[in-house]
Amino acid sequence: QVQLVESGGGLVQAGDSLRLSCAAAGRTFSNYAMGWFRQAPGKEREFVAGITWSGRNTAYSDSVKGRFTISRDNPKSTMYLQMNSLKPEDTAIYYCAADVAYSESYLPTGRYEYWGRGTQVTVSS
Repeated sequence: QVQLVESGGGLVQAGDSLRLSCAAAGRTFSNYAMGWFRQAPGKEREFVAGITWSGRNTAYSDSVKGRFTISRDNPKSTMYLQMNSLKPEDTAIYYCAADVAYSESYLPTGRYEYWGRGTQVTVSS
């Protein structure tokens, strides 16, 4: 299995930027498609962004498209989420997730097998 640890969260003002990191340990990082999810108070967890094992393909929710960028560095076993033009509605706990990639195109937006514990992002208005 793979262990995931998120970092980089914090308190920022609207319009600011943050970069989240997800460090993986255990199995070979490039075996996994990766994703970012978030959960705001009182709301269900939602998909934010995903990336294939190679990094060639990405997907975003409509709410973050054009503002957030997902990337990965396989030799460093780390995934990133660059968040720009942050809004108060981006406030949530952000989780990274991993799922075994059976093909180059595999990029789930829902079910993932492995999850980190999350990092809090708070955006003040």
